[in-house]
Amino acid sequence: MDERLRRWRMVLGGDADGTGCSLTGTDAQMDGALAALYNGGGEGPAERSGGLGASAPRVARWLGDIRSYFPSTVVQVMQKDAVERLNLTRLLMEPEMLEAVEPDVHMVGTLLSLNRVMPEKARESARALVRKVVSELERKLVQKTKAAVTGALDRSARTHRPKRVADIDWDRTIRANLKNYLPDRNTVIPSRLVGYGRRQRAVQREVVLCIDQSGSMAASVVYSSVFGAVLASMRSLRTSLVVFDTAVVDLTDQLHDPVELLFGTQLGGGTDINRAIAYGQGLITRPTDSIFILISDLYEGGVREEMLRRVAQMTASGVQVIVLLALSDEGAPFYDHDNAAALAAMGVPAFACTPDAFPDLMAAAIERRDIGRWAERWLERTAT
Repeated sequence: MDERLRRWRMVLGGDADGTGCSLTGTDAQMDGALAALYNGGGEGPAERSGGLGASAPRVARWLGDIRSYFPSTVVQVMQKDAVERLNLTRLLMEPEMLEAVEPDVHMVGTLLSLNRVMPEKARESARALVRKVVSELERKLVQKTKAAVTGALDRSARTHRPKRVADIDWDRTIRANLKNYLPDRNTVIPSRLVGYGRRQRAVQREVVLCIDQSGSMAASVVYSSVFGAVLASMRSLRTSLVVFDTAVVDLTDQLHDPVELLFGTQLGGGTDINRAIAYGQGLITRPTDSIFILISDLYEGGVREEMLRRVAQMTASGVQVIVLLALSDEGAPFYDHDNAAALAAMGVPAFACTPDAFPDLMAAAIERRDIGRWAERWLERTAT
């Protein structure tokens, strides 16, 4: 069979009339799995518009089939589509279904939205799936985050008045004084010393993560919780984490276990950003050493003017305020453009950030760099 015709037949689905090709073997099985989801045919979940509970075993088999036919990235997309297109959320409360799915951030978000109605028999399976995803995220993100934050804290602690010779950073001192090089003597006259900052055991920065838990922010909630746990493990930071809809819940005491933290969230509901900012503002004790990160699509259900006034108060007091429209890999987010523009006019740019870029963002904030310029450079790099 012509490979191009085969591929078109797989893309178009249906019968062989359009391409003149028929599929056999594994190709036919793959086509059936795709048709079950996207065409509503075959023995997959699309036929189960009614009596979903009874169809759970066959849906579980379908999930197992697609894992054998397609790479995990494709499986994750198909699972997400199945939940959205075929209304399979109720089936995800069945343990055998949870054991069949490919764990990923989107599936965790779906499970968290079902948290309050999930039967006890499915809860342990759900926790196991969430823990697997969290462990994988920690494996990817912990080392990079700690290295970026520790490096930024060390750089921000450097001094130009080292008290002892042992505290002088000779490499940086020489680089800073190259203009004072004397060729005839083959030496540099150090008019400015650069020293190592003394390692501090005390808290150097306060970090407040304020996370919108409306349904559209599901992936951001997952990543934020993992990053919050990483930051909380660093003694030089005092990290607080609050989630909000129309109410505010302080989950700081759960930061030692991001899985428990995630199950403490409740995705969905309204949004009162002003109330959340007011609570987070009350957690700050050292404004000039504090970083306040609001993660929200900025669709405010509370008092907009009061929200903007509180942000202005924080920035005026020296707090480094950062607004992330999303912390995920999901692409361009939907957000309130008017509120984003109002914040930008106050010097608080609002932008989406990927998990890979977040450690560098934290380093920039700790060093009190211009976050707007950092975001522009980062967007330029990702666009090329």
